[in-house]
Amino acid sequence: MVDEFLNQDEIDALLSGGPGEGGGSLKPEDATVLGEVCGIIATAASNVIGMLAGRDVTTDGTEQFEIPQSEMGSRIDGGKAFSYTMILNGLDSSPARLLTSERGALALADLMMGGDAKELPTEANDLYLSAAQEGLSQLVGSALTSLSGLLGGARLSADSSASSLEDSSAWIPFADLAGDSPIWGGRINLNVDGVEPFPLYVTMPVSNALMLAAKIKEAMAPKEEPAPASAPASRPQPQSAPAASGAPVSLPPRPQGPPVDVKPVEFAQLGGSDFAGSPGNLDLIVDIPVRITVELGRTRKTIGEVLALGPGSVVELNKMAGEPVDVLVNGKLIARGEVVVIDESFGIRVTEVVSKAERIRSMGV
Repeated sequence: MVDEFLNQDEIDALLSGGPGEGGGSLKPEDATVLGEVCGIIATAASNVIGMLAGRDVTTDGTEQFEIPQSEMGSRIDGGKAFSYTMILNGLDSSPARLLTSERGALALADLMMGGDAKELPTEANDLYLSAAQEGLSQLVGSALTSLSGLLGGARLSADSSASSLEDSSAWIPFADLAGDSPIWGGRINLNVDGVEPFPLYVTMPVSNALMLAAKIKEAMAPKEEPAPASAPASRPQPQSAPAASGAPVSLPPRPQGPPVDVKPVEFAQLGGSDFAGSPGNLDLIVDIPVRITVELGRTRKTIGEVLALGPGSVVELNKMAGEPVDVLVNGKLIARGEVVVIDESFGIRVTEVVSKAERIRSMGV
């Protein structure tokens, strides 16, 4: 009779059933590490979308799963999936996707453009798709920055990123893999203040998810400190016999050198010409052309407010009426003045200038 025993990995797999429905190849410790990855993406989504939309954003937690990729489309509500594809540099060019429903992409895009995600178009047009892609791009950048901390500071970046709207009924996330190839995924429920909740999925092939988990575990493993090297034996220094108590100690005569000329320090006079410290060969560059810009003022607008501008719109600037305008050389402030009209052309009468040394430094000399 042959004894057939299960090893510990097989026992763990039978007891845990894997990280998601139906079991899988991910061990419980892998699921724990990848849960940290989902948490990082959830935090990035809350921060980035909240900043872009100007609203409070929370997440309900995450749900992990391991399924054949042919089943992924059925998880997307509404029949269409908005997919943000990327290749992760620093992780052996692993493919990954962020997914959400068409309604979720429309809501995200409308919030980015200054809307309230209440009246959404029936179909996503190019403008909305571009805005949704930009939002997810910023989310990915924030998440990868945090994820590099789990990888011991390894640099991560997303290349070859692109977005598309797919019919989820017969769609698979990774077209170069078979439909029954297993993928790992995590679902994050996004709750934006005043907006109907929508899901965000992160997916990647199981083989790449296992590699990511292994790299994180390796980076987080305690490092063994090398044993301190034994210090070389110090050579005993000859010591002079101590003088007897109360006996005078005679010191050798100090050698006499040439006399030292000592003078008080003299500092350069402060103040003087404001041109001090300028390069001596300034004449070599005085004929180099530079760009002069007169700036009336500045303001900040959302994408939606910019798109809403039209003939007759008024843009309020950060300058009060009557304040001097700024004169910039290559983007650096050198003077201020007032606007005048010379022969039907605008001009500027300089009323205040910065010092000559500061002007030279502003021109990069």
